[in-house]
Amino acid sequence: MRVQSFPKLQFVILLAVLLLGSVLSACAPLALPASTSTTTATEGAVAATPDAAAAPAGAPAGAHAGPPPGGQMGVMPDATTFASAPPTFADLAYADQSEAQKLDLYIPTTGEGPFPVVIMIHGGGFMFGDKADGAGLTGVDQLLEAGYAVASINYRLSGEALWPAQINDAKAALRYLRAVAAEYNLDPDNFAAWGASAGGALAALLGTTCGVAELEGAELGNADQSSCVQAVVDWFGPIDFLAMDAQFADTGCPQTHDAADSPESMLVGAPIQTVPDVVATTNAMNYIDDADPAFFIQHGSADCNVPPVQGQNLADALGADRATYMLIDGAGHGGEQFATPENLQLVVEFLNQQLK
Repeated sequence: MRVQSFPKLQFVILLAVLLLGSVLSACAPLALPASTSTTTATEGAVAATPDAAAAPAGAPAGAHAGPPPGGQMGVMPDATTFASAPPTFADLAYADQSEAQKLDLYIPTTGEGPFPVVIMIHGGGFMFGDKADGAGLTGVDQLLEAGYAVASINYRLSGEALWPAQINDAKAALRYLRAVAAEYNLDPDNFAAWGASAGGALAALLGTTCGVAELEGAELGNADQSSCVQAVVDWFGPIDFLAMDAQFADTGCPQTHDAADSPESMLVGAPIQTVPDVVATTNAMNYIDDADPAFFIQHGSADCNVPPVQGQNLADALGADRATYMLIDGAGHGGEQFATPENLQLVVEFLNQQLK
């Protein structure tokens, strides 16, 4: 009797196992990892590389997944409209080594020209951001109304290329614009650079590294043209990476810029304190000379991403005859106080003094 009943017991157990397996397979989609995303890329977003993590919904094209570390340098709150009209010429390639090497050109609709040019450089911790949104910048409409052409540039981000690719690209964009100045009715003798956060650091370097061969990137093209600028607007740019954490001591702000995964360390490919010679080439103060143009520097007093003293130190190094420094009381790392009509008018008035 027991010999005959044993096969029946095996059959019952096998059937139960198969049924349990079917139930588990059906329920598997309900237990997907939290990092799995089923959202659709926003229209116009840049496709991620195969090994790149998905960026958060609504992040600028090319953004890394999640906010950058190091105090989230480059994340500008209270974003404002970059421009109310599309560029006159979009996606002009200023070099051919990367899809990032493009710019959007805005030309005034009134006036005869040739028009002085403001090169706008977006922020984003050198890790993300895009020429179409400015990432911390605004004021295109005001510049156009004042008779300036505007070139908003993209540049290779740190996830694609390490330093000095970013300043090489900025200089290549300037040389390209001078090479095509006649075609687009631009004034090649009157160029200004205006950047926010990481873009502010690049704008400051454009102001102090005229003729510095090691940062020129002449191989990117138009080597016969100048990459010098005649004025600089620096909005809360990080200047002296190596001093940032020390300057945040006893402030309550994060001291994370020395970390291996900070935006500054990611930019140079190593923890910044371990490669001081490389980091020295990111510091605009190390290249100051008597030929540098005038600077207009603004920083928020409540900035916990870039120490406000960074802008003050840059202004002091340039000297009172060449630099104006304004600390905006209560402002953080960008935001509405930078974008008020009154503040944008201050920027335009500074540019008028230098370029017109």
